[in-house]
Amino acid sequence: MEEAIRPDYRKLYMDMLDWKYPEKKEVCAEFLKKRKLEALDVITLNTMIFGDRKSNQKHKSYDQNSILEILAYQKKNPCTNKELSLLFKISRNTITKWKKIYSQKAGI
Repeated sequence: MEEAIRPDYRKLYMDMLDWKYPEKKEVCAEFLKKRKLEALDVITLNTMIFGDRKSNQKHKSYDQNSILEILAYQKKNPCTNKELSLLFKISRNTITKWKKIYSQKAGI
């Protein structure tokens, strides 16, 4: 399966921090050192820069590594699908679907 073309989030956030939020550059430096930002990194950076605003969750997308990381988090820290969905702001149905698809890859 071909990998989808993704925006260069690292460059976007670097430019945004340079122009609008230079005071938050040090806080975000750890994430911006990474060569490639995963979906969870982008969400974390967004929260660090703009705060925990109510945003439209309809268009969120996760790559396979992020999905496996979320499922591994649930396994490491025993919590229900409901608790996990509240923590990561994801639908319980989405978590259940991911478990069915990735159960063998995540070792669940």
